Amino acid sequence: MLTVVNDDASVREGSLIDDIVREGARRMLAAALEAEVNAYIAELAEERDSRGRRLVVRNGHHQARKVTTSAGSVEVRAPRVNDRRVDEATGDRRRFSSAILPPWCRKSPKIAEVLPLLYLHGLSSGDFVPAMEQFLGSSAGLSPATVTRLTAQWQDDHAAFQDRDLSQTDYVYIWVDGIHLRIRLDQAKAAVLVVLGVRADGTKELVAMADGYRESTEAWAGLLRDCARRGMRAPVLAVGDGALGFWKALREVFPTTREQRCWVHKTANVIDSMPRSAQPAAKKALQDIYNAEDREHAEQAIGLFAKLYQAKFPKAVAKVTDDQDELLAFYDYPAEHWIHLRTTNPIESTFATVRLRTKVTKGAGSRAAGLAMVFKLVESAQARWRAVNGAHLVPLVRAGARFERGLLVERQDQAA
Repeated sequence: MLTVVNDDASVREGSLIDDIVREGARRMLAAALEAEVNAYIAELAEERDSRGRRLVVRNGHHQARKVTTSAGSVEVRAPRVNDRRVDEATGDRRRFSSAILPPWCRKSPKIAEVLPLLYLHGLSSGDFVPAMEQFLGSSAGLSPATVTRLTAQWQDDHAAFQDRDLSQTDYVYIWVDGIHLRIRLDQAKAAVLVVLGVRADGTKELVAMADGYRESTEAWAGLLRDCARRGMRAPVLAVGDGALGFWKALREVFPTTREQRCWVHKTANVIDSMPRSAQPAAKKALQDIYNAEDREHAEQAIGLFAKLYQAKFPKAVAKVTDDQDELLAFYDYPAEHWIHLRTTNPIESTFATVRLRTKVTKGAGSRAAGLAMVFKLVESAQARWRAVNGAHLVPLVRAGARFERGLLVERQDQAA
C-alpha cells in the first residue's frame, strides 16, 4: 500500500495502482458510451421531420452516477439522446437505451456473480458491505438492504424458473446428475438434482434444478413428474451415472427414453475395484471401448477387456458387461454427438467451479436461498455454453432418423 501526499500536504492511504485502474476503467466506459450513442445517431441520421430537422440528436449528458465494477466504483456521466420519433404501433415516444449501461444499472454483471458466491461461503447480508468495500474500494450499491432484496429476487427467479411452461421447448437429449455441494441446505445428505437439456436447435439449457435427499427414486421421480406436468416431452436419450434412483424414476415417468451411462463415472467405478498396479492398463482398455470407431469395435473392445481381467477381477468386468447396452447406446446417434453423449461432462464442468467456491458453513442457513444462489451461478454460466457439434442433426434424432456407425441412414417418417 502506498502513502499518497496531496497538494495541501494531507496524507491519505491508497493504492496508486488501483487508482490508475479505476481511472482507466472510467475513461474506457465513457468512450464506449460515447461511441455507442454516436453510432445510434449516425444510423438514424436520415430520420427527419416535415421541416427537415433530424429526429434523433445528442442532448448533453445524464447526471453522474457511480457504477460498481470489478475495477472498483467508477463514476460516469452517460450521454443523453433526444429521440423524437414515435412508435406507430403504440403511439409512444421511442427511447434510446444503452446496451452497455442500462438506466437501472448500478453494478456490473460480474459483481452480481460474486454476491451468490459470498453467500455460499457463509457471509450474512451484513458482511457483504465490508467484504466488498475492502475489495472494490467502495460499498456503493451494496448495502445490507440491497443484498437482502437481491437474495429475495433470486429466490423468486428460481421459483419462477421451476414453474415455467416446458411445452414449447423440445429437449431431445438430457444430462442428469446429483451434485453434492455441501452448501446451506437443511440436510447434510441433500443433493442438488440437476437436469440439463439439448434443445432442437442444438443449444444447451438448464431444464430443472431442485434439492433431493440422497438422490432417491422418490426425489428424482418428483422432479421428472413436475417437468412432465409442465409439458416436457419425453427426451430421446438421458445421460447419467449409475445411480439407481434416477433410472428407476425415468422408467416410471418417461418409459420411452433410452438410457446412456456416463463413461467417466463408470471408469472411476471400475478401476476403484481393482488394485492400483492394474489401474493404468485397465483405464486404457476402457478408453479403447468408448473411443472405438463404432459399436462393433466397441463390443470387441469389451470382449478383450473381459478376456484380460475376468479371471482376476470378475466384479470389475461385470460392472461393464452388465451395463453394456446402456454404455454403448450413444453409438446409435450421430457421430458428431458422441463426444457429448458418453459422459455427463456438461454438468460436471459447469459445477466444478461452483464446487471449488463453496465450503461447509456453520449453521444450515436458508435452503431456498442456497438453491437460489446456485441457480444464479448456473444461469450466468449458461450464457457461455456452446451448442453441440452437428446441431443440425438434433431435429433428425427427434424425428426418428436411424444412424449406423454415426452416419445418417434414413429418417423414420420417410421409411414409413
